[in-house]
Amino acid sequence: MAPALLLVPAALASFILAFGTGVEFVRFTSLRPLLGGIPESGGPDARHGWLAALQDRSILASLAWDLCLLLLFVVQHSLMATEAVKAWTSRYFGVLQRSLYVACTALALQLVMRYWETTPRGPVLWEARAEPWATWVPLLCFVLHVVSWLLIFSILLVFDYAELMGLKQVYYHVLGLGEPLSLKSPRALRLFSHLRHPVCVELLTVLWVVPTLGTDRLLLALLFTLYLGLAHGLDQQDLRYLRSQLQRKLHLLSRPQDGEAE
Repeated sequence: MAPALLLVPAALASFILAFGTGVEFVRFTSLRPLLGGIPESGGPDARHGWLAALQDRSILASLAWDLCLLLLFVVQHSLMATEAVKAWTSRYFGVLQRSLYVACTALALQLVMRYWETTPRGPVLWEARAEPWATWVPLLCFVLHVVSWLLIFSILLVFDYAELMGLKQVYYHVLGLGEPLSLKSPRALRLFSHLRHPVCVELLTVLWVVPTLGTDRLLLALLFTLYLGLAHGLDQQDLRYLRSQLQRKLHLLSRPQDGEAE
């Protein structure tokens, strides 16, 4: 039992790292662009046009660096999700395989956020400057971001957050209950194999709905949009399963409690 209990701190450390990274990701994608945390350099008159930006080495260097950071995250997130790598990590790390994947993903995302270079002198795709848009567009974006993040957190809870973070695997192992996925239905396993990211629409809303879409933000939104789109492969059978599960959960929530029924 003692060696098994040693797995718990490792799983908890991975969870804490992932949770902290998630909080930082909210700040990176929502609070900075919405609350003006990124300083402008010289205002809109100092920005380059799209053609001039292609000739500015400083802008191109920043975008190339940001692209390398994003590709690092994408390669790590995709490579470690392959069956070959999962089999290798399971062989050497056992039940901590999922926790290792979560920790590496959090570290890769931390690198993206910590070393991201903005391009304040670059062109913008759109920007709300004139009134009343300068007041109402940021407010609307803020509301949509809050709703999107609430939906993301709710969906993660529905999709068994403890298992996604690797905590449930260690908990089941310590108690001798086996692998959590072995207890799920074949329809659920089929859905999980097709739906790697259950928060696609909400995350895309966070990435694209901003008052000012600059060059580096456009790169971030475009690459994540392509990655999230390629990571999904839902079909009608998956959608029917999702609909049935949603109806079942809504039915459970709408059932009166024993005290109320009396």
